[in-house]
Amino acid sequence: MASDQWLFNTAALNATPSACSLQKELYDRARGVEFLFRLGSSLALPTSAMCTAATWFHRFYMRYSMEDFHRQDVAASCIFLATKTEECGRKLRDVARVYQAKVNNIDLSSIPSDSKEVDHCQAMILLTEEVLLEALCFDFVVESPHAELLDLFDRLGSDFEVQEYSWSLAHDSYRTPLCVLYTPRLIAIVCYVLAQRAVDGPNSPSLDARISATAPSNSLPTPPSHKPPSPDASRAAIDCYHLSETELAQISDALGILLELYSAQEQEMYPYMASLAAVPPPAHRNQRARFFVPRSQLYPPTNTADSQPPLQDGLGRTPSSSHGGHTPLTQPSDDNIKGAPRQPEENMQ
Repeated sequence: MASDQWLFNTAALNATPSACSLQKELYDRARGVEFLFRLGSSLALPTSAMCTAATWFHRFYMRYSMEDFHRQDVAASCIFLATKTEECGRKLRDVARVYQAKVNNIDLSSIPSDSKEVDHCQAMILLTEEVLLEALCFDFVVESPHAELLDLFDRLGSDFEVQEYSWSLAHDSYRTPLCVLYTPRLIAIVCYVLAQRAVDGPNSPSLDARISATAPSNSLPTPPSHKPPSPDASRAAIDCYHLSETELAQISDALGILLELYSAQEQEMYPYMASLAAVPPPAHRNQRARFFVPRSQLYPPTNTADSQPPLQDGLGRTPSSSHGGHTPLTQPSDDNIKGAPRQPEENMQ
C-alpha cells in the first residue's frame, strides 16, 4: 500500500524531533486533535475531512517538533488543507475567525470582520501550511478506519449499539498515535472488538479470548453430536478476516494503547468513560512504558502562585487554553532526546 510509508513502529515515537517526554508529547497531541475536531465541527466539515486532517496532524509531528510548531497552529492548517483536498472548501478567513473564537473562548459573532488578530491568524495558517505540505511530501491520500468499519458492519450485520460504540471509538483513536502505527483495517477491528466488549459487559469473554488465534471452543473435544460449534459472536471481527499472528499481536498492542487513553482521563470529570477504563487490557502485548498517564503526573500540583489551573482536557472537549506561542520557521533543535528540558509554553492554561 502507498500509505505504508506513513506507518511507524512504536519505538519511532521515542525518536520524534520534540524535546519533551513522550508522554507529554502524546498528551499535547491529544489536545491538538481535540482542538482540530472542534474547529472542524464549528465549520460543519464532514467526518472524512476531520479524520484526514487528524492523520496529517500526527504525521506532521513525526517529522517536526512541538516546540517549533504549536499544536493549535498545526491543527488549523491541517483543517484548512483538508477543506481543499476533501472538496468541502471553506474560506481562509472563516477558518481563522473560528480559530480565534475557540482560542479566546468567545462567540464567533463578536469577532469583527476587519480584526487584525484574524489577519495575523490567516498568515500563520498559510505559513504553517507550507511546512505541512513539505512534511507530507504532498501525499494527501488518507484511508480511515471509519470506511473499514462500514464494511465490517455490512459483513457482520452487528446491532446498532455496537456500531455506534465502534464509530465513537474510531473517533477517539485519533487522540492516540494509532493512525501512524497501524493500518485502518486493523484499527477498525480494534474499535469493533472493544465496542463489543463494552456492550457485552464485564461478565463477557475477555479481550484475550476475543482476539486469540483460535477460539477457545476449538480446543475442546468434538461433541458426541458431531455438530460444528456455533459461531462465537464475540470473535466475529477476528474470524471475518484471515489474520496472521503478527496482525493479532498488533491488535493486542493497539487495544492496550486505546485503553491507556481512557484510563488516563479524570474519571470524576468524565464518568461515562469508567466502563472503558475498567476493561482489562490484553495480557499478551509488547511490554513498554505507558504512553498515557493522568495529567496530574505530568503537572504535579504545587502551592506556587503561578501553578497551572486544571484543564478541561479529556475526551469530548478541548481545553480552553489560549494560543501559546508563534510558529517560527526555524530548524529543529539538535537535542532530540526525549525528556530533555523544555522551555515552558507561553500563556498555557
